Amino acid sequence: MKESPVTDTTPTAAEGTADTLTRLEQEGEIAADYLEGLLDIADLDGDIDMDVEADRAAVSVISEGTSRDLQKLVGRDGEVLEALQELTRLAVLRETGERSRLMLDIAGFRATKREKLTALAQEAVEQVRESGEAVKLSPMTPFERKVVHDAVAAAGLSSESEGEEPQRRVVVLP
Repeated sequence: MKESPVTDTTPTAAEGTADTLTRLEQEGEIAADYLEGLLDIADLDGDIDMDVEADRAAVSVISEGTSRDLQKLVGRDGEVLEALQELTRLAVLRETGERSRLMLDIAGFRATKREKLTALAQEAVEQVRESGEAVKLSPMTPFERKVVHDAVAAAGLSSESEGEEPQRRVVVLP
């Protein structure tokens, strides 16, 4: 009896990376289509930019002129933006059957927020290094906490989140 050769069907790391990139690009396309429809319904002008950042699809709605109209889609402290991000993630889930970690930015709100939070994290890191004591920051959204945790880690310190939503905060540790 002749044995059949055994073939390994496990994807290589390169194939897995390519599959992930393709999946994230598909999420971005679905999100872009959804947001285009939303902009049409709201009669707002905006261009959609798609990218893949840190193993996430990243979609930005930008305006060529003033972004005053797009500010309506950001809302106070990004509340409307957070809601639109969740709706966009649901649109992706509906199409793909898989939960998405897609990040949405409108009129550069998150990019600006990221810069400010990185600066805040740097200040906390310096304070911890000088005092040797932990520093508790003000309550933040999950997005804000993630940015701060990443900036603290990049500076060589550690941090943790404590508390319950909506009072959950980052603590920078010595």
